[in-house]
Amino acid sequence: MANIGFIFPGQGSQALGMGRDLYNKFDEAKAVFSEASEATGIDIAKLCFEGPLDELNKTENTQPAILTASLAAHAALRALYVEAGAVAGHSLGEVTAVAAAGGLTVGQAASLAMRRGRYMQEAVPEGAGLMAAVIGLDRDKITEACQEASLLGIVAPANYNSPGQVVIAGEKAAVEKAAELCKAKGAKMVVPLAVSVPSHCSMMEPAAQRLKADLDALDIKDLHIPLASNATGRFITKAVEVRESLVRQLTMPLLWEDCVRAMTGEGCSVLVEVGPGKVLSGLVKRISKVVEIRNVEDETSLNTTLDYLSMGCKFKPGK
Repeated sequence: MANIGFIFPGQGSQALGMGRDLYNKFDEAKAVFSEASEATGIDIAKLCFEGPLDELNKTENTQPAILTASLAAHAALRALYVEAGAVAGHSLGEVTAVAAAGGLTVGQAASLAMRRGRYMQEAVPEGAGLMAAVIGLDRDKITEACQEASLLGIVAPANYNSPGQVVIAGEKAAVEKAAELCKAKGAKMVVPLAVSVPSHCSMMEPAAQRLKADLDALDIKDLHIPLASNATGRFITKAVEVRESLVRQLTMPLLWEDCVRAMTGEGCSVLVEVGPGKVLSGLVKRISKVVEIRNVEDETSLNTTLDYLSMGCKFKPGK
């Protein structure tokens, strides 16, 4: 396995202007936006570059927008002959990673991301769910707190993001109670997250079933490079495994820390966050002290990453 791994961000990394720089520099990136827009019926370039922000932040728009900006960055890297030996993505980013690994076309992935966002939003009435990040408490104590708070409703660990950072999700009252219990058990901090749906818990079962039907109807290809699965933390390559992982990760804890450890354990000494923001870069730094982390979201970060990789193939202005 090559020593470079690509990781793709999930919802929350969106920002106005994302993808514009590479769109203007690379025909390959522009083609990604065009294919995604045609598949979704959304002018994704306009949405990403101009907003308005409240439209970009709607889950069914956010997900295809982030995916498209990420795949545009991936297209720029591939145009410069930078390839990965393994991929992973955080939540929505797993759909992006599947496309980057050849399992889905850009159009298939963008359409799937749009419907995934819609299904998630429609699965839970607004205000009924909550997610919160628990900082500085071990997994066992967080699980205990969730079990104790479950008398008030659904609550469970949702994201194992990094050592000392676990996100819990579920029904609002139960999550609030679990947050109190986590603080009592020694958590340094519990931070409610500004998200509209409680992802990666059993409340997403209706969304998972709708997504499964869509995935069953899609012609997904086996992956040409391995993907670290959010659902298991292990590598997968077969189309049947991809379908299973994308469904399971909606209702089960997202094992991001395990995914990163799988990639570094198989020889990835450099992880490149491909797409908007540096959320995953921050998490990786907490997971591994030896892996190098870079990102590609615009011209500056692309050139910085290429310099580090010693590729000697910076793109020429005006390409």
